[in-house]
Amino acid sequence: MDGSQPTHDTWSVAGRTFTSRLIVGTGKYKDYAQNAAAAEAAGAEIVTVALRRVNLSDPGQPRLVDHVKPDRFTYLPNTAGCYTGEEAVRLLRLAREAGGWDLVKLEVLSNTKHLLPDMEETLRALKMLVADGFQVMVYCSDDPVYAQKLEDAGACAVMPLGAPIGSGRGIQNVLNLGLIIEQARVPVLVDAGVGTASDAALAMEMGCDAVLMNTAIAEARDPIRMAGAMKHAVIAGREAFLAGRMAKRMYADPSSPLSGLI
Repeated sequence: MDGSQPTHDTWSVAGRTFTSRLIVGTGKYKDYAQNAAAAEAAGAEIVTVALRRVNLSDPGQPRLVDHVKPDRFTYLPNTAGCYTGEEAVRLLRLAREAGGWDLVKLEVLSNTKHLLPDMEETLRALKMLVADGFQVMVYCSDDPVYAQKLEDAGACAVMPLGAPIGSGRGIQNVLNLGLIIEQARVPVLVDAGVGTASDAALAMEMGCDAVLMNTAIAEARDPIRMAGAMKHAVIAGREAFLAGRMAKRMYADPSSPLSGLI
C-alpha cells in the first residue's frame, strides 16, 4: 500500500461519493494558507466551514476561498456558535442563498463550558431544515436513542462526539458509539474530541464511515505533519476494519504448534 486511500473504498452521503474518510475543519489555524496546507496533507475532500467565524466574502480581509479552493474541496457549512434551532436554521438559509449549499452540518450547542450539543434543539432544527429541502449531517451526543431519532427525522448522517469539542480526550464511550454504528442506516462519523492519530484509528476500526477533526490538527505543534499522521491513521483504521481483527482471547495461543516438539 502506497499510503493513499484505496480508490475502490468509497463512502457516500446525500448522493455524493468520496474517497477520503477524513474531514477537516477551518478554524484555529495560524492563517488560511496553513489551513489549506493541512487540508492537502490530510488528503481531505470535505472541509467544514463555521459560517459565523470564517470570512468567505469580504475581499478587504483574508478569505478562506482564496486558499481552500471551493473547486478542490466540498464545503460543508456548519452552524457552530448557534444555541437555538431558529439561529441555526436562519444561518443555513442565508448560506444557501449566498453559496447554493444544501449539504450542511447542523450543530446546536448548550451554552455551557462543556459545549455539549443541545439535543432537543438539534432535533427540532433538523426537522425544520429537512422540511426546507436541506441535506443535513447532524452533530450529536453519543446517545444511541437520540442518534436513532435524528436518523428517523431525516438526517443524512449522524456525527456523535468522541469527547467535548476541542478537548482532545479521544473516544470516551466506546460502548455507545458501537451501538450507534450497529443500528445506523446512514453514515456515522466521529465528530469532536479526537486528539491524536490513535483516536482516529480507533474510530475507523470500530466501523465509523469517516472522522471529522479540527483542533487535533490545528493546535498540534506541527499541524501539517499531524494532518499527514491523521490521514494515515484513518486509512490504517479503515483497512483494519475491512480486514477483520482476530478474536480476543482470555489466554495465550502459541504462534507455533505444540505438537511434534523435539
